[in-house]
Amino acid sequence: MDESSPAFARVIATVDSFTDWIGTVTSWLVAPLVVGVTYEVIARYVFNAPTIWAFDLTYILYAAIFMLGASYTLLKGAHIRTDMLWERYSDRTKGLVDATAYILFFFPALALLAFTTIDDFLYSYSIGERSEQTAWRPIIWPLKGVVPLTAILLMIQGVSELLKSLYAVRTGRLYAKTEKIEL
Repeated sequence: MDESSPAFARVIATVDSFTDWIGTVTSWLVAPLVVGVTYEVIARYVFNAPTIWAFDLTYILYAAIFMLGASYTLLKGAHIRTDMLWERYSDRTKGLVDATAYILFFFPALALLAFTTIDDFLYSYSIGERSEQTAWRPIIWPLKGVVPLTAILLMIQGVSELLKSLYAVRTGRLYAKTEKIEL
């Protein structure tokens, strides 16, 4: 990677590090989700005393984990691709396809998503909106705030991915990744 400037590499490293931190913080939301679901299962099936809050807790936390984990998933290269085509491309072609897709589709779509959902979040916050799904009626504006936040986090990671793609176009080699997802 000696062809990349220190500033180029620093931007990628900084963004990737930030996204990795977001992924780690988001992963901790799994703990209250598991505790809540476990409590509900025991309360419902052992004590025959279901809760009124478990459904809301489950969908709110799962939605937050799913949405906030999207930028981490992008960092790790775990979003879906058409592999039967992708694997046949040279590294330069992969970079060109990715760079084009980021510029023409990714950034405009996410900017639109952020722009259109921020108003919904702000309105929800201003009225103290609550869920109507159950009798517990938890506040719902934090979950609505996750949508524009997710779009912003994806755009931030998208900058790093675009730079990596441009590196591949310029050099004919993929930008080195330091980590892989291990199953």
